[in-house]
Amino acid sequence: MTKRVLLDASLLEERIGYRFTHKNLLERALTHRSFAAEHNERLEFLGDSVLNCVVGHALFERDTHFTEGVLSRARANFVCEKTLDEIGSRLQIGSFIRLGEGELKTGGETRPSIMADACEAVFGAVFLDGGFEAARSVILRLYEPILSAKSMTPDRLAKDAKTLLQEALQGMHFPLPAYSVVSVVGAAHNQNFCCACSVAALGIEERGEGKSRRAAEQVAAGKVLERVKMTPEWARHHNL
Repeated sequence: MTKRVLLDASLLEERIGYRFTHKNLLERALTHRSFAAEHNERLEFLGDSVLNCVVGHALFERDTHFTEGVLSRARANFVCEKTLDEIGSRLQIGSFIRLGEGELKTGGETRPSIMADACEAVFGAVFLDGGFEAARSVILRLYEPILSAKSMTPDRLAKDAKTLLQEALQGMHFPLPAYSVVSVVGAAHNQNFCCACSVAALGIEERGEGKSRRAAEQVAAGKVLERVKMTPEWARHHNL
């Protein structure tokens, strides 16, 4: 088995546009819990808070016509695992993360959740090392392509299927839908989830597939919503 060679952390400093005074903070941000007791989870927690603040403020300043609901949905889409994984892939952050043997063998170097967590940990480390403005500068630099006008698509700003389904059922005075994992197949780094979404009161259940549990649940919820709109209960509620 070929020995894994980590990239030098100074290269990551170049890519994020920030030089650490306290290099140990960056080292900890790039240490997964499978590797050592001194790992990046606390920095991840801090970085998540800073990220939400910076992105929230950026969205607030970008368009004065955005309502609170639109701002909340857009921020959630911009700080989610998928977007952080996108940034992590651009930085090739997986090549800097120290991982235990078990994680390496199961593809941890490219796992979206690990890369997303490491990005947040780096943001937290920059905040501790250089303060809020330093962290803000790094985050905005990395997010600039994502926060650009062409990225403010309806998909980014619209309510997701699970939210729409929940609101529809609440409006009809029905209980919330139930979600369950039907199956998970594939290697740990390339899993495919199958999830079910059911509305017992209407006798409706659908399944969806995706690369994460959340993605699969969204697909299933979208299918259920379409069926809910075809029910007599929906027609009565909307006077159709």
